[in-house]
Amino acid sequence: MQAAALLNLLQFASPALPIGAYSYSQGLEAALESGKVHNADTARAWILRHLHEVVAQWEAPVCWRLMQAWSRRDWSAASEWSERFIASRDSAEFRAETIQMGYSLTKLVAELNIVDADMLAQLQREPEVALPTAFACAVAALNIPHDAALLAMLFAWAENQVLVCVKSVPLGQVAGQRILLSLRADIEAAARHAQTVGDDDMCNWAPGLSLLSMLHEVQYSRLYRS
Repeated sequence: MQAAALLNLLQFASPALPIGAYSYSQGLEAALESGKVHNADTARAWILRHLHEVVAQWEAPVCWRLMQAWSRRDWSAASEWSERFIASRDSAEFRAETIQMGYSLTKLVAELNIVDADMLAQLQREPEVALPTAFACAVAALNIPHDAALLAMLFAWAENQVLVCVKSVPLGQVAGQRILLSLRADIEAAARHAQTVGDDDMCNWAPGLSLLSMLHEVQYSRLYRS
């Protein structure tokens, strides 16, 4: 990868990106409240199952297709996959999460002036912009290789899950980094799967996670927005 593309990727995959990713746990806080996650072993098991059964089966393949659509400037495909992703958010919190971060990233790329007029017009035509849609737009605008961008997206997701556990289980910083290091082979496998899975084999079926998200909406005390 060229240095410019790598630096662009590091910036747009950074947890310091001001889109609010740190404020969401994606159902993990409800799993902590219920006791399903309570130590390093259960935290790692939770992240692995979420990665392989949800993210690798749906979110990452959708992101992969969106990156391809944006790079080809296939606006019809970009809109279709964005609409499908938003429709797949089966709780109020999951839907609000992707819309809020998608809006924030859209605003950021516009203010940084990294997208051309056609790309910006396409983003603005969308009634609501999902986070993977805005991320794919930035990847295309900055000429970031898709395989590297997908790995960065998956790593950023895993890192955020680990940070939730560090703060809320709680785990020590070293324990959190140990979990993150142990996930590397699984992240690579998830990326490979996302690039090869067929449209008819993609799935976001995770009723237990959906129920936990709905329970989180009425959880009495919480730190995170999902």
